[in-house]
Amino acid sequence: MYSTLFKPVIDFLAAFFGLLLLSPLFVFITLGLFIANQGKPFFIQPRPGKNGVIFNIVKFKTMNDKKDSEGKLLSDAERLTPIGSFVRKTSLDEIPQLLNVLKGDMSLIGPRPLLTHYLHLYSEFQNRRHEVKPGITGWAQVNGRNAISWDKKFEYDVWYVDHLSFGLDVKILFKTIQKVIKKEGINAADAATIEPFDGN
Repeated sequence: MYSTLFKPVIDFLAAFFGLLLLSPLFVFITLGLFIANQGKPFFIQPRPGKNGVIFNIVKFKTMNDKKDSEGKLLSDAERLTPIGSFVRKTSLDEIPQLLNVLKGDMSLIGPRPLLTHYLHLYSEFQNRRHEVKPGITGWAQVNGRNAISWDKKFEYDVWYVDHLSFGLDVKILFKTIQKVIKKEGINAADAATIEPFDGN
């Protein structure tokens, strides 16, 4: 009953009041990234949601679109702007996803929505992460985030699906706050972002 009735209501109310509370910060970051990214403060990308249904996720754009002499995008580390680095390290880049929660595409807590081109790489076990709505934060995020292996990440995601409850969501929420304050697990070791998933 919690996952089908109470969780959606809690998500909507929390996202609504969260956006109201954070609106000054939202505007400030938008203006800063608008300047840093040549008029592109937001990053919008299709992601798989519950049951694999595709939706457009909205985040603050932390990397610019600079390319090399051959027209190829520079590495993530080279494109990460100073304000983008700050926004990412403080997890403020996730704020726009409250809009996705309001629309019903996402939940506050659940497995993080990954890239659509990973879909065909998942095993039956890994694909179970799509049995619930994706979240802004989740069990994998509070247990290592980008600093853990893909296998461990999927293991945590499916564990959450099997143990979803109000108590677990509250626990994840408080652990997320602790992680954000300590800035733990933002990046994989020696990388600006986590390594791509290759199915292995």
